[in-house]
Amino acid sequence: MLAGTGLKDTPLSFSLTQEQRDIQEMVRELAQKEFAPRAAEVDKNHRFPRENFELMASSDLCGLIFPEEYGGVGLDHVSYSIVVEEMAKACATTSVIYSAHVSLTASPVLAWGNEEQKQRILAPMCRGEKLGAFALSEPGNGSDSAAASCRAELKGDHFIVNGVKNWITNGVEADWYLVIAQTDPALKHRGLVALMIEKGSAGFTFGKLEDKLGIRGSSTCQIIFEDTPVPVENMLGKVGDGFKVAMSTLDGGRIGIASQAVGIAQGAWDHAFKYAHERVAFGKPISKLQAIQFMLAEMQTEIDTARLLTHKACVAQDLGNRFTKEAAIAKLYASETAMRSTVKCVQIFGGYGYVTDYPAERYMRDAKITEIYEGTSEIQRLVIASNLLKGQ
Repeated sequence: MLAGTGLKDTPLSFSLTQEQRDIQEMVRELAQKEFAPRAAEVDKNHRFPRENFELMASSDLCGLIFPEEYGGVGLDHVSYSIVVEEMAKACATTSVIYSAHVSLTASPVLAWGNEEQKQRILAPMCRGEKLGAFALSEPGNGSDSAAASCRAELKGDHFIVNGVKNWITNGVEADWYLVIAQTDPALKHRGLVALMIEKGSAGFTFGKLEDKLGIRGSSTCQIIFEDTPVPVENMLGKVGDGFKVAMSTLDGGRIGIASQAVGIAQGAWDHAFKYAHERVAFGKPISKLQAIQFMLAEMQTEIDTARLLTHKACVAQDLGNRFTKEAAIAKLYASETAMRSTVKCVQIFGGYGYVTDYPAERYMRDAKITEIYEGTSEIQRLVIASNLLKGQ
């Protein structure tokens, strides 16, 4: 170890391991063969691609980062980031279905659940037999996670839940929902509880599916609880842990969205690069024009930077370090890179970028949400600044 640095004697590497390259190749082939050809149809018809999730399950991707004793594969978060990126290059809808399942639902069960919960809830999710969803946002609280008004009253061996949750990815399609609810409004964030609620529970219904700008097939809706009984054994941690569960879950979720944003940006670049070589103007391919070359160069420079920031956050998570700041930096930069890159992609396509015959406009629409969910870009800046001021 280098004196005074805290660095171990492991060399810094910017290369993927052979195992990570194998995962990348496998998922790239799956995504380009199976997900990409149906991405436009999924988007047009707002259709949840259940067959894509089934392919993930049969490829052991649902349990990628989880221990083998729960049906997982036991790989690292860089591998997870690679998987999300390759999915997003082909179909952003599919990538967010996967990310919400792994980062936002299964991961907190591993982190906060007891052994019985891991066997009963996590293991079927790792095998892809059950799909997960995360329910934090509400109609009135937006980015203020501590202001949850969805109530959970303890009565004997059950909580009775009442309230509404907004913007639920995997909406009507999920089987398990991680719900953050309030036990005592006077306690504010110290009264929050994290409950795993199963589809089909009494008083659990769905609002309308949202008609969204992008990621249209991801089944986003309100969920409504009216005197819904939830067994105490479905609580993650203890009463009062809900806020900590939510915040730690969002840290991991931001890595997933950063990876998605990198994939969307890289997918847009790939299409723009190919089109620039095919499109002829002024007697030559437009790839020969300096204006186009500069856009392609700027796009790839930012994409590579975003990918490195995302992998840095993944490594911090794998080392067991606190990675709140790293995840926020990665999510902020990657999402804004995705937006800038997809706008340039549309510009390179010109008029064809504005019509649905080509994928450029879909990439641009899909990119926008990465600046909003798992905390807006403004929230990421607050998180980063807060951690910097605290010296973390």
